[in-house]
Formats: sequence, C-alpha cells, structure tokens
Amino acid sequence: MSDHDASHEAFFALHHELPRQGPGSDATTRHLLSLAGPLPARPRVLDLGCGPGRSALLLAAEAAAEVTAVDLHEPFLDELRTAAEERGLTASIHTVNGDMGELLHPDGSFDLIWAESSAYLIGFDTALRSWRRLLAPGGTLVLTDCVWTTDTPSAQAIAFWEGLLRTTEENTRAALDAGYSVLGVYPQPESDWDEYYEPLAAHADAADVTRPGMAEAVAGARAEIAMRREHGREYGYAGYVLRPVRADG
Repeated sequence: MSDHDASHEAFFALHHELPRQGPGSDATTRHLLSLAGPLPARPRVLDLGCGPGRSALLLAAEAAAEVTAVDLHEPFLDELRTAAEERGLTASIHTVNGDMGELLHPDGSFDLIWAESSAYLIGFDTALRSWRRLLAPGGTLVLTDCVWTTDTPSAQAIAFWEGLLRTTEENTRAALDAGYSVLGVYPQPESDWDEYYEPLAAHADAADVTRPGMAEAVAGARAEIAMRREHGREYGYAGYVLRPVRADG
C-alpha cells in the first residue's frame, strides 16, 4: 500500500461512525429547511456529499421527502442505509455512489438540493453553477460553507485555510451574480462545531496510531481542532438558502 493510500484509508477510518462529517446539527438542518419555504407534499431531495446521512434521515422523516443521497465514499453510504433501515426509512432514501461534480440526473429533477459541509469539495461558485439545472421550477438550493467572520483574519488562520474561505457577504454576492435570490443566510452557532469536533476528538484519542497513516490523520484532526479553539472568532459556518430567479421574472 502506498503512503497516499494509507493516509486516505486512515483518514476515513478515523471519520467512520461519526454522527456527521462537518459542523452542523439537527436544529440547524430544521432551521434551514424552514427558510426554504413550502415544499410539495412528497418533495424530491438531492443530498450531495451526504456522508453518513444525518441530514438525509431528518429530511426523509420530517419533510416526508424522497431523498437521493450522493457520496463517493461507500462506507458512509453503508452507514446511511443501516440507519435508514433502523428508522423505517429505507423506502424514502436512495443512495448513490457518485461525484457531486459529475451528476447525471436530468434537468429539473429535484425540488430541493441539500449540501451541508460539502460544497467546498467542488467550490462554492461551481456548486451554484452546476447544480442549478437540477432544480425544478420553484426549487431551492440549501448549502453551508465555512466563511471568514472578520475582515482581518490572522496569518495563522489564513495559512491554515489556504485561500479556501470567503466572507458571507462575498458568498451572497456570488449567489446573486449566479442568478439566485437569497431566501436566507444563517450564521451557524458554535454548538454546531462541538457536534462535529467532540466526537472527532474522541475518535482521535481512541485511534491506533500504529496503523499505517493513522498518526498523521490524528495529528491533522487535532491541528484542525486546535485551530478552531485558538482562532474560532475569525471564521465560522453559514447556511445559504437560495432559489434561482426565473428568466421571466
């Protein structure tokens, strides 16, 4: 096994069986859903970068949604299928091992596109541009993204995030420029980070660092948690609820 393969496997082993793969909470999912406005009685939802499917499960249970849950990592989809079966939601959730940047679904296939903590994988602007065609008339895009919360972030935070972050205002302007109306913007609470980092820290403490690649994976997780602890006032997560503007106004 190559060092790259070992690092890849160790990273995912460290993240398996976490309740979620990024900052968030059921409360935030519900709030963003409320901002999306009325939905059809049986909305068609596309959950992109679903991970183990915490959002997919909530949307299926509480919005009576038919959820297509997409992720490239099959073990996450296995976790989702198991959870769906335990909750009696198997008929409502269809899992797809696929790339959110190369979706083959027909135009207008979904009433709601959902992407918590995942749009960064292809870039905020690319997500806005490439996912829009998948929305049915009146459909809504909900995504969350990590953003600067200060105009003067520290050199340490800038170096850590390597140019990945923008401000909420910049993301909002990008959405408007891409032809969306902004139904809501929600700065996520600090507790959303705790829901991700506390279980991750526990996994890091319990990890077998003699396993190939695991020492590096644990070090990376701890460095990210430490960055948040020391510079958390400089960045945060925000949710965006967007709807394409119709050409006829």
